[in-house]
Amino acid sequence: MHHAEALANPCINICRMDLANRYCQGCGRTRLEIGRWPRMSGTERAQILAALPARRASSSHTR
Repeated sequence: MHHAEALANPCINICRMDLANRYCQGCGRTRLEIGRWPRMSGTERAQILAALPARRASSSHTR
């Protein structure tokens, strides 16, 4: 399996944009990141995945 394919898509099917932070409230990615995900390298995906916990913590959305 190719390395990029091994990094799972973080989508959890809660697709709502947090307008204050510009991140999806479900997965924590920006619109650009969501759109580019299939074409990103494994390195790019790993960088985004590493940033998601902090993004979710700073989100104005409370679960």
